[in-house]
Amino acid sequence: MTEMTRSTQGCAPPAGTRFGAENIKNPHSPLSAPPGAGGRTARGLTVGARCAFKRPPRSARWEMQSLRGAPPAAGARPDYISQQAPRQPHRGRGGYGGAAMAAEWSVLLLTCQRGGCVAAFQRELEARRRRGGLGPRPPPLLLAVEDPWARLGSGGATLNALLVAAEHLSARAGCTVVTADVLRDARILILHMGRDFSFDDCGRAFTCLPVEEPDAPAEALVCNLDSLLGTMTHRLCMGSPPGVWVCSTDMLLTMPSSPGINWDGFQGVRVIAVPGSQAYARDHGVYLTDEQGLVHDIIYKGTEAQIQQCAGPDSTVPLVCGVVFFSSDAAEQLLATHVIPPLDACTYMGLDSGAPPIQLSLFFDIVLCMAEGMMKEDFVKGGSDASVRSARSVLWTALHAFPLSMACIPDASYDYMTTSASDYIRSLTLLPGSASHLHFCKTAHSHVDQPHLLEDGSSVTNCLLEGAVQLAAGSVIQHCHLQGPLEIGPGCLLSGLAAGSSAALQGCPLHDIVLQGHHVRLRDLPCQVYTLTGRLDNWQSPAEEATYLNVPWAEFFHRTGIREGDLWDAEMPQRSRCLLSARLFPVLHACEGQRKVRRVLLGRQDSSLLPLARSAVHEGYHEAVLGTLDQVASTAGDAGIAARALACIAEVLGCMAQGEGGLRSGPAANREWASAFRRLESGDIAGGVRELAAERQKWMSRPALLVRAARHYEGAEQILVRQAVMSSCQFVTVGPAELPPLGHWVQVVCPARLDLSGGWSDTPPITYEHGGAVVDVAVLVDGCRPIGARVRRISEPELRLVSLSGTPQSEAVAELVCQELQDLQDYCQPHAPGALLKAAFICTQVVQFPSQKPLQAQLIESFGGGFEVHTWSKLPHGSGLGTSSILAGAVMASLYRAAGKFASTESLIHAVLHLEQRLTTGGGWQDQVGGLVPGIKIGRSKAQLPLRVEVEKIPVPSGFIQTLNDHLLLVYTGKTRLARNLLQDVVRNWYARLPSAVQNADALVSNAEECAQALRQGNLPLIGKCLDCYWQQKKCMAPGCEPLAVGRMMDALRPYVYGQCLAGAGGGGFLYVLTKIPRQKEALHQILAKTEGLGNFSIHSIEVDTGGFSVEGVGHDTKDGARSGGFMTV
Repeated sequence: MTEMTRSTQGCAPPAGTRFGAENIKNPHSPLSAPPGAGGRTARGLTVGARCAFKRPPRSARWEMQSLRGAPPAAGARPDYISQQAPRQPHRGRGGYGGAAMAAEWSVLLLTCQRGGCVAAFQRELEARRRRGGLGPRPPPLLLAVEDPWARLGSGGATLNALLVAAEHLSARAGCTVVTADVLRDARILILHMGRDFSFDDCGRAFTCLPVEEPDAPAEALVCNLDSLLGTMTHRLCMGSPPGVWVCSTDMLLTMPSSPGINWDGFQGVRVIAVPGSQAYARDHGVYLTDEQGLVHDIIYKGTEAQIQQCAGPDSTVPLVCGVVFFSSDAAEQLLATHVIPPLDACTYMGLDSGAPPIQLSLFFDIVLCMAEGMMKEDFVKGGSDASVRSARSVLWTALHAFPLSMACIPDASYDYMTTSASDYIRSLTLLPGSASHLHFCKTAHSHVDQPHLLEDGSSVTNCLLEGAVQLAAGSVIQHCHLQGPLEIGPGCLLSGLAAGSSAALQGCPLHDIVLQGHHVRLRDLPCQVYTLTGRLDNWQSPAEEATYLNVPWAEFFHRTGIREGDLWDAEMPQRSRCLLSARLFPVLHACEGQRKVRRVLLGRQDSSLLPLARSAVHEGYHEAVLGTLDQVASTAGDAGIAARALACIAEVLGCMAQGEGGLRSGPAANREWASAFRRLESGDIAGGVRELAAERQKWMSRPALLVRAARHYEGAEQILVRQAVMSSCQFVTVGPAELPPLGHWVQVVCPARLDLSGGWSDTPPITYEHGGAVVDVAVLVDGCRPIGARVRRISEPELRLVSLSGTPQSEAVAELVCQELQDLQDYCQPHAPGALLKAAFICTQVVQFPSQKPLQAQLIESFGGGFEVHTWSKLPHGSGLGTSSILAGAVMASLYRAAGKFASTESLIHAVLHLEQRLTTGGGWQDQVGGLVPGIKIGRSKAQLPLRVEVEKIPVPSGFIQTLNDHLLLVYTGKTRLARNLLQDVVRNWYARLPSAVQNADALVSNAEECAQALRQGNLPLIGKCLDCYWQQKKCMAPGCEPLAVGRMMDALRPYVYGQCLAGAGGGGFLYVLTKIPRQKEALHQILAKTEGLGNFSIHSIEVDTGGFSVEGVGHDTKDGARSGGFMTV
């Protein structure tokens, strides 16, 4: 805990305590950074006095006008940026050109590293819209987006922002799940705030420029953000096709009015470069391209020879300037990766799912994979750690086929805003290049009593200078009210100083210094903090090599008597002791509807409470309803009633967000809710509900937080649902079997499954509150069983978990070794490495967890060693063919057998149901029924607990299996299912008891029984009718599960099939069709090949697997890799 943190908690420091540059930041400030964060300096403290000054008549009295926002509500986190004067870009002389020439954005997003500033940034964007700063046709969506992790990187921030954009566009299109179709015609601009900035508390994007535009429609300060918006909207992006532009805000960028980019026939991704000197390139990135402008490599801080290799005929090199364009196709492929670990960790969904952090670069982890000169092996190996290498492999597969071209814009200029005070002062006192649409001036939005005292080459912005204030060339004053006489020499930067500071500065020799005032709030106490540094100081260099106030640290210590131990803790390494971490600057410390809720919930009525929730929000009595729901949940004494009450709380929170804040479905594993979740897991419902209510109060300030809080209430509800479902474990019976020899593999291979009707009725709580029935078929895909696992005992007392790429003989994709019980503790986090396998060891009771006995002791005592598990699947991610549940069944079957145990198929079905509850993925029982029970069958569950699944094999006429094989085909749509939270939508609608959901649940079960009867008759047309009916029921249950491309595909196939349906939840993956004519694989391929807009589809044969899964002993591996021992059926 930093000293600053202690001070804000009411613990006064000793007299004379000094605080580091990073610690002067208010920990409650939206722009505060963690100590020692790279590139973060002693700012992050918004200047509350920043105002736009207007010149009055000479006789008028000059007053500073503070345009502050309304104070925050009691207990709310303050947004300091809102206390500045709103600032916006303008079109004046030399402006951006006619509105008809502007790019028209569908969405404009501004990303930021900390959530506390999201609301303030959103207001800044809205202010620009209101004042015409975004053109006559501004984007319909303006979004400030918080990065899920503080150090997410530009690549991760881009992927997260793209997901948020797709969510909002999907919502505007009337979808309840994310669909990539909305990207097809969208024009999206993503601006990255990036890291904090040493010389402006609001960051590089909101750094004010010395610019005035007298002809602008509204006078206000011009920020770098405004300049970049003008450049992107009115210059650089004109004429570009639909797609996604990504732009950093950490540079000053100028472009000619006509950049001359040719977009004819463009495909893939394009990077924008500006010409620069080879000397400048030594500290920056450059592109290496061929004669056609295709990028071969990106070189960062390269050698002289490497940079020379990139030079053009004029000896300039194409500098990386932080601007990239993704075509719609490329953006769709990039978006699809967000559901694939570890890239899911880049999004806020990853944060709410408990995924481990990952840091990705836009250029070196995403863009670079498309470079012509890159080889996959070299690219993947270049990742900084295993998670990044895994992410790079996914990105390569998704994006490498897209061409990466470069457009280098003549007469453009780029100036990265470094942490050097000298560079910052130079950028504000030198006029930008002739290509700029802005005109820098000596004084901007300022009043100066004696302007003749300002030398050429100086800069004054947003200031009031009274009396004799002399300013030398090469110095900058911003956001100050100063009273002379003052003499400010060269090399100075003064910012955020009020009139009261003038007396302290009079008579002081000011040269080469940076003096900044920072407005902070310590709890409810506003105060101002000042920082003083030298122009030549390097904030991050070790003290032994650096200066403070332009003199060596040793000299500073000698002059002041301050000791090194006063500034840095003794435990801090010498190389970490720098200006950024030095504790230098002292800081002053400092609530007929309620009755209906009870009646419906306690009476277990099928009435919907959603209209009541909406009314409560609209009429302002939502707090009373929330209190009533809390009371019902905590006192009902029934987990089912409590679960529905929590779901109703989620509905109220969702209504409070009023359609903003993103989609309702999403992850729910944020650490802030963990304590309440643990109470619910332990069975303490009343205590858990109390803690949920307390945490809820922290998430009520804005729509995005309300939506995420609603997701966590749904997560809490799912805990109670899981506990109900886990009652099915009493139907798991395990008996003894012969223990296989050490080193001998036990292998299980399984078919995939097709759900022909009834899916979703197997989903808890529907399956035990309403009852379910699903018709499933076990199938071979292209002649083989695509899912498998094998287990063997090993001499080492450890668990080796290996994921293979597609077959038992293929190479490992991921390997994990568990030697201690703590290595298994993340088994309940679905996205944790090896989570399913860890849960399998625990659920089969091969490993006792938790336990006082160490893992190695358990393994040695019970088995004389450990276990090695290999798993594989030939099916793509999100196939809809039940892969994960079937794989869980394969793992448990092989693990039971390898441990000298035996479980029947019925036991495995319930064991998988139990495992998936422990794993917290939820889900129903149809997948394992489909893959573990051979042939064609119908599974049923009654509306009761404990939950028991009963399976009936469906007898069919002789020869009908072959007929079905000849008429069934599997079409891979080429679409990855993005909507991995469809389950939450379905459960939400069920708990809301929407009439459509209740009626559809009835229809699903009814259609399943009709389909079973059609199969018994061998009636293909009637089976096809059931398939079509089933697809309509799926779309009713989970709207948005049919992407546009899939709809086109189904339309094209409809004349040739009896029926068709997307497998599983839909949204992508595999489409299965029942053709009118047998053996139509080639004919359908030709039909689809002629259909526009389908992408990369493929057609596969499928056969009914009448044998079912197999458990086999396959001997053991010898040293040379060959297998010895017999191939023995167990």
